[in-house]
Amino acid sequence: MGVEVSRLSNGLTVATETLPHIESVALGIWVKSGSRNERDDEHGIAHLLEHMAFKGTGKRSAWQIATDIEDVGGEINAATSVETTAFFARVLRDDVPLAIDILADILTDSKFDPSELEREQHVILQEIGAAHDTPDDIVFDHFTETAFRHQAIGRSILGTPQTVESFTSDQLRGFLERQYGADRMVVVAAGGVDHERFVREVEQRLGSFRSKSSGALPQYSHYVGGDFREHRDLMDAQIVLGFEGRAYHVRDFYASQILSMILGGGMSSRLFQEVRERRGLCYSVYAFHWGFSDSGIFGIHAATGESDIAELVPVILSELQKAGERIGQDELDRARAQYRAGLMMSRENPASRASQIARQMLLYGRPIEIEELMERLSALSVGRLTDLSERLFTSKPTVAAVGPVGTLPAFEQISDTLSVTPPALRKLAV
Repeated sequence: MGVEVSRLSNGLTVATETLPHIESVALGIWVKSGSRNERDDEHGIAHLLEHMAFKGTGKRSAWQIATDIEDVGGEINAATSVETTAFFARVLRDDVPLAIDILADILTDSKFDPSELEREQHVILQEIGAAHDTPDDIVFDHFTETAFRHQAIGRSILGTPQTVESFTSDQLRGFLERQYGADRMVVVAAGGVDHERFVREVEQRLGSFRSKSSGALPQYSHYVGGDFREHRDLMDAQIVLGFEGRAYHVRDFYASQILSMILGGGMSSRLFQEVRERRGLCYSVYAFHWGFSDSGIFGIHAATGESDIAELVPVILSELQKAGERIGQDELDRARAQYRAGLMMSRENPASRASQIARQMLLYGRPIEIEELMERLSALSVGRLTDLSERLFTSKPTVAAVGPVGTLPAFEQISDTLSVTPPALRKLAV
């Protein structure tokens, strides 16, 4: 049936995709506001707000929120990212009105009780401590902080112990009122859902929600790059090497996604085969590309023992340089097939599909049909990927490493090695 879209009188967008063979419905409210929307004195407040949404409203206690949804066998959760916050649930189709009511309730009538706030602040302090004690997590925080130094887009979503402990109930209300408006929100459902009935339920509960958010849009990001190293007495080292990636809207976004798969997207990828299988230099290596609304990050993560670092990094750099010289048609076809399969498989999962639709609505203002995505992938050529690789991997890198990293080559050595790629740089395609 495809995605159906309606807009309420207050500007709130409602989208559904009916999957008739599925008895459950995944639904949620996605807000185009995340950690990047925080002011300097609000570091971590978006994540804390997400936690506090389940701690009681005017008509439901925290216990009642949990039991109301679980009494019907449903699930409810939330998530904060750099640019969005989501509140979502999954229930059987007959229980959709209840799920909408709970989600609307926590957005419109959360109490932010001081005693609950104090407890949840303590929980997040434990979460921050756990992240710091997990090297393969904290290395990515250091990576983004180095890539986008002194900018909200690069800060940890969790905040710091000092900022998290400082927040008050009034600050939470103020952030919600500034950042949450119908113009920055979408309500999405996928599964056994009837569009017209769903729209009526949402209209009843959120039709009077404020139409406009008053919070300023986040500042335009500026990729900086650089080097971060933290020496720890560990068995292995966590290393991330990265470059400025591509935003969702630019020409090279999908090329960057495919390139990350060719380099490190599976067991047949270049890095996995060369670094792990042929040389045995690490137990984990993969590439990734994260897109944002105005920038992105392309990275390679490797985990290895101290004795292999000195050999590992030059091999990775060599593989990046080779990508700027040659990519096989078979590699492109394989990565394209992997990407297509991932898209098709995600469509069979209502929660994944709802999230996908919400992301597209927030970014593009419309759902992107699978045929359009396939056309974009089909348009990619070997020449375009080698050109992208050449430009990408001769730009200023970002290096983040945690563990026994004393033998990691100096940042200047890594940067100089990458800059000697023979072909001249071509103009950045956007």
